[in-house]
Amino acid sequence: MKRKIFTTVALFLSFGVVFAYFAGMDGKWSAMLKGPDGNEFPITYTFKTDGTMLTGMVTSSIGSFDISDGVIKGDSLWFTANINTMKIKNKGRYYADGDSISLRVGTRSTHTTLKRATDK
Repeated sequence: MKRKIFTTVALFLSFGVVFAYFAGMDGKWSAMLKGPDGNEFPITYTFKTDGTMLTGMVTSSIGSFDISDGVIKGDSLWFTANINTMKIKNKGRYYADGDSISLRVGTRSTHTTLKRATDK
């Protein structure tokens, strides 16, 4: 009986740690993204986590767009940016220690590193 109680408590604590870990990902993140023409442009992601679900917005010079199909597993994340009629897949990794997100964007797997945005 004690073993079952201990196992149950350990599982709940493990889930709590994982959720707290990704709760640190909530908020605004910014980066420079290189376009197909080689020019860089600023881009901002606003993430909202709820357990293993990831939602939010992507904002660039062409507007703001929803994030859908967001999933968090371990320190990895996947989501789709719905930009007008295009659905752009994104895949990344969250580095809590460095407060950064390494992100691969689109079919060309353009790489960028997101840093937490500071309000000025």
